[in-house]
Formats: sequence, structure tokens, C-alpha cells
Amino acid sequence: MKENVVLFGAGSAVFTRGLVADLIRRKWDLELTLVDNDPQALAVAAGLAGKMLDAAQSAIRLRATTDRREALPGATAVICTIGVGGRRAWEQDVFVPRKYGIFQPVGDTCMPGGSSRALRMIPAMCAIARDVQALAPTALFFNYGNPMAATCQGVWRGTGANVVGLCHGIPHIGQYLARALDVPAEAVKYTALGINHLTWFTDFRVRGVDAMPQLREVARRRIASGKETPSESLFAWKLFDLFGAFPAVLDRHICEFFPQFYADGGYYGGKKLGVDAYSFEDTIAGGDKTFAAMRELALSKAPLPDGYLAQFEGEHEQVTDILESIRTNDGKVYSANIVNAGQVPNLPRDVYIECPVIADGGTLKPLQQSPLPAAIAGTLATRFAWVETIAQAALEGSREKFIQALILDNAAGSLEIATALADELLAVQAPYLPQFQR
Repeated sequence: MKENVVLFGAGSAVFTRGLVADLIRRKWDLELTLVDNDPQALAVAAGLAGKMLDAAQSAIRLRATTDRREALPGATAVICTIGVGGRRAWEQDVFVPRKYGIFQPVGDTCMPGGSSRALRMIPAMCAIARDVQALAPTALFFNYGNPMAATCQGVWRGTGANVVGLCHGIPHIGQYLARALDVPAEAVKYTALGINHLTWFTDFRVRGVDAMPQLREVARRRIASGKETPSESLFAWKLFDLFGAFPAVLDRHICEFFPQFYADGGYYGGKKLGVDAYSFEDTIAGGDKTFAAMRELALSKAPLPDGYLAQFEGEHEQVTDILESIRTNDGKVYSANIVNAGQVPNLPRDVYIECPVIADGGTLKPLQQSPLPAAIAGTLATRFAWVETIAQAALEGSREKFIQALILDNAAGSLEIATALADELLAVQAPYLPQFQR
């Protein structure tokens, strides 16, 4: 199989490491081009990838450039992992809302942090999409950047590009639920529908047999145990017991979709979200530490540690499988973020949903589903309205629509807080928001 893969945001070295390791195992006839607008981050990614290819004696041809238009001609697949502003901008998405009593464990998907991030991501991704359309119009186009639904929606609305959003959350939770039932992951099949990071497992089968009743028993045991620690994801299990569908991807993300339950960040066991429950500071510090270690390894003459080429879990997991499935038309089913063209009848049409897709006819096609239960569809309804509103705010540079999105998101306690928060976020992120400076 011959591929010319272009990776945007290659300075996200953990993703790059995982992708390169997966590509080495494929043994394709492959050219891989790493692109990042930060020359120092690109040097780390290229140095690391080069060491990995040398250690594996791989025939993959590696290029690296800061010029995305130079990279695109001839591309067969484009993968985007960009994060505009990096961890320093991400910190402000979380720290500024804390001043207003809003605590976020992640801050990259919804709540004010997700809204702020969308304003930076959508214009940058639209610029990439336009170049893909012009220079690599037949390339498969994948996005891993968050907020997934809003970013993909903004690209589609802004350019018409058919970008597919990928996230390893659904297969990860499939494995998590298999462990909860003490069965091998390969024995389970499931259906999961919704919006990225709030996608509901409505069906779960073990060797073809409905396992939802057994999972309900697991939920009730966990709830009765009273263990109120982040590792238990008690909120997810309580939602499952109530709604009859399991929400992915566990409390760290799904709590952010229900901010009305966590005023001032209060979480189980007296902990505070983003502080001592799913510490945001630990996440940032861990990312900085990991990148520093990768930079040292990439730019030194030291050999790779033992096992460095081994496969590991991460966001990169699905994309090489999907590429091979599309090229071989093998009919395998994956979870992906694509436009709802009616495959889930009672979710809004023309919005990005996370749903099962099948590799068929050289592309990914959605599988038709039954309508979601009304209550589950209701948990998603305002979220899709938020997606449309924040996408419009990003594309138009509209302060008013940004405030509207913060209100729809339901984390701000008043109109006054939503307005003040919007203005402070616009000010602190101004270097990355040229559309608001017109």
C-alpha cells in the first residue's frame, strides 16, 4: 500500500511518536511529512521520528517543514493534531474561568475553556482545510483537535471540507466496560452515539448476547459501594443506572457537560474538579515534562530506550487501521465524528455527531441507527446548538455569539458573568484571535 501522509501539529510529540510507531509496523510504501509552525517543536518531532525510523531500519521516507503548502501536493492522507497557542493558551482557558467560580477538569471540549479554544482552533483549521482542498483535493482529511464537534463543524461550515474527526475515547471505553464485566475486549461489540466526549453506549454485547443488564448490576454495585474517588467515575455509572446507556468518556470529561451539578467545582469526596479531582495543573505539568524529555532525547546522541517502538494507547490509535480499511475496503466498523445526514434520526441534521461508520467504497459511511431515547437526545440538544453558535462566533469574530455560546453552555451563573468572562478570555487570547481585531 502506497501512502503520502502529512501530519499537521507534529510538535505534539506524543502523538507523533505513537503514529510513527504504528506506521513502522504497517510496512507500507510510505512518505511521512511532519509540519509545525514552531521550528523548535518541529525539530523535536523530526529528531524523534528520525531516531525511531533508524532504530527500526524502516524504509519510510521522512520530511519536515514549517510550510504546509509545500507539504500538501501529492498527499493521500492529512492528519491534524494542532492546538493553537499550545499549553500556555490552554492554561488561560481554565485559569480565567476559575476567577468566576467555574472549575474545569479539562477545559478543551465544552464549558468556557472549550468555547475559548474553539475560537482559536476553527480559523486555523479552516486555513488548513482550504489548502488541502486546493493542493490535495483527493486526500483523506482527519482531525484530532479539540473541541472536536465544534472544530469539525466550523471547518465544514467555513469551507465545505469533509473532515473526519477521530478520538480514541470510544474504543477506550469499550475496553473499560469489557474489563468491568471481566471479559476480553475482542468479545464485545457495541453501539455508541452522541457528541464527542458525551457519547452514549446504547448497546453492549458480549459474544452476541446483550450485556446491558450485567452492566446495570455493575453500576448498582459501584454506586452502593460509596467509593467517591475520581478513579471510580461514579457520575458516569450513576448516569448509566438512570438513563440505561453508558456515557463516554468517564467523569473527567462528562462532568463538564453537566456544570449545573458542580457549582464551584465541588466533586465527590469533597474534592474540587480540576484541582484535586483530575488536577489540571498536573495535566499541564505532565505535558511539559514529557515534551522536555522528548526534546532531550530527540536532540541528543543518546539511543532510544528499550521498548520505545512498542505500541501504546493514545489518540493516534485508530488512524492507521482506518487508512488500511478504507484502502482495502474491508468493511470494518469504527467510531468517528461525521455530519449527521439522518443516520441518527432524532439528532439534528447537518451537525457533527460521533457514531459508528463502516469502511466501504473508499470512504467511511455512517451506519443507520434507531432514534435515541428522548432523555438522552435531550442531554445533547443544547450541546449541538452550542456547537453551531460557537462555530459562528469563531468564523465571524462575533463577541455577541461568543457570549451566547457561554450562556448555552450553562456554566456561567448570570448574563453578567458570561459577558465579563467572554471579554477577559478575548483579551487574554487576543494574539490568537485576529478575527476579533477587525
